[in-house]
Amino acid sequence: MVEAPAVTLIGAGQMGGALVRGWLAAVRCGGGLTLTVHDPAVDAGILTDMEKAGVVVNPPDAGPADVLVLAVKPQTFAAAAASARAACGPQTLVISVMAGVTLAALSRALDTDRVIRAMPNTPGQIGQGVTAYVSSAACKPADLALAEQLLAPLGAVEPIPTERLMDVVTAVSGSGPAYVFLLAEVLAAAAEKEGLDPDIAARLARRTVAGAGALMLQSSEPASQLRKAVTSPGGTTQAALDILMSADGLAMLMRKAVAAATQRSRELGRGVD
Repeated sequence: MVEAPAVTLIGAGQMGGALVRGWLAAVRCGGGLTLTVHDPAVDAGILTDMEKAGVVVNPPDAGPADVLVLAVKPQTFAAAAASARAACGPQTLVISVMAGVTLAALSRALDTDRVIRAMPNTPGQIGQGVTAYVSSAACKPADLALAEQLLAPLGAVEPIPTERLMDVVTAVSGSGPAYVFLLAEVLAAAAEKEGLDPDIAARLARRTVAGAGALMLQSSEPASQLRKAVTSPGGTTQAALDILMSADGLAMLMRKAVAAATQRSRELGRGVD
């Protein structure tokens, strides 16, 4: 495994920015890597941190890297492929965080067999994310170890047994933070509708969602058991859950939402293929 890999990141928007934040935190803690970033679309604060850490931004000719990370939108991959090929040599490991783009499509576009398809999520900005990945058959154990080394600063890393499940992963953990943010948003709106001051409602909802997530992460109990522990028969929580757990309630809505996101991930992949 490469001890201090030369990493080239193409695209640093929301997901690429999360990767950069994680890597900069690792560098500050003594981790070693050399980072080059093409086309960053991050805020000024991150750009300043990148400059302080010695990150090279938009070099005219950086040459092949040890690891090439692709974090552009799937719809723009064709346009980014030329610069990606320039950063990809015979020994380069390619890691893609593009939704829907298959291992086969990556191999064809970049003329390499050593490719990994990963899906981090934005809580990786604070080291609390989860990244699932699947690799091509040509990847060696050292490639997987290097990929996990690079993804670890973002949080937990989960290998996935087959590529066909990556579209589901994208719909669950990749898009999932948005669902949680929406929960806090609509919970606050409901509280406001019942008469709470908007600022108080927003603070209560935000802390409730964040605190429940932290408790769930630290507990060994399944989510269903944690829910039951909060629910007194005939109480206020039960009254709310009778609505949320009805036949057309939250479970059905979430199934439809995840199915829609999964299907969209597949469509994005077909567009690239």
